[in-house]
Amino acid sequence: MTEQLYLADSTVREFEATVERALDDRVVLDRTHFYPTGGGQPNDTGTLRVVDPGSDADAADDAADASSGRVSAGDEFSVGDVEKTDTIYHHLDGPAPPEGTVVRGELDWDRRYAHMRYHTAQHLLSAVLLDEFDARTVGNQLYADRARLDAEYPKFTETDLADVEARMNGLVEDGLPVRHYTMDREVAEAELDTERTRIDLLPDSITELRIVEIGGGDDGDGDGGTAGDGGPFDRTACAGTHVPATDEIGEVTVTGRTTQGGDRERVTFTCDG
Repeated sequence: MTEQLYLADSTVREFEATVERALDDRVVLDRTHFYPTGGGQPNDTGTLRVVDPGSDADAADDAADASSGRVSAGDEFSVGDVEKTDTIYHHLDGPAPPEGTVVRGELDWDRRYAHMRYHTAQHLLSAVLLDEFDARTVGNQLYADRARLDAEYPKFTETDLADVEARMNGLVEDGLPVRHYTMDREVAEAELDTERTRIDLLPDSITELRIVEIGGGDDGDGDGGTAGDGGPFDRTACAGTHVPATDEIGEVTVTGRTTQGGDRERVTFTCDG
């Protein structure tokens, strides 16, 4: 199983890994910082560059997986898609390097960092809508230049959206810290506010949760970035990537809303800067 390095540190741009499996134009690495599509966040893209062809490179043509050809140090492959099923597959722009090849991965950082900013902003929006309107998030989709969020609510007015935008930008200016940690699911369900953490949206097979918190700790204002309970402003079960503090999000503009039917509203927004 590929070690998901991006869960521990979202700020790493380059890393080394070894090819564990080669399947036509896909590889499975022993470790990766490439984020696979999931949770409304698109996959990372970038490159894999051969560092060491490995001891089996000369015998690649005789390998059981004949789709893996010979490679040399310095050969480079573009990573166009990353998907997670039974493990994490990196889709390449050519025949995969053979098992045992050591590669250096480099992320398209502009794309990843945009996703980090938008994902963190989406957490703020979810928390604000829950606080102000008791509107629970039921879906979201991020891009590198915009995002949308679906909430359980009949209809937001233009005044509602202006108020939401102002509050989000206040939270951005506060520079609230963003941190994460793991927690046993049973403990989390017993101790945390499930309306905020949205644990019920996760498959039952997930027994250990990655919790992302915004605010709390040492954000400097003494109230943990909340409206009075002394804890974090937001606490959510999430396996995505996020910026270290909210002031990296940039100015938020709520660009509109549409009714999705069944008392569900879609809010769209952008992050500038």
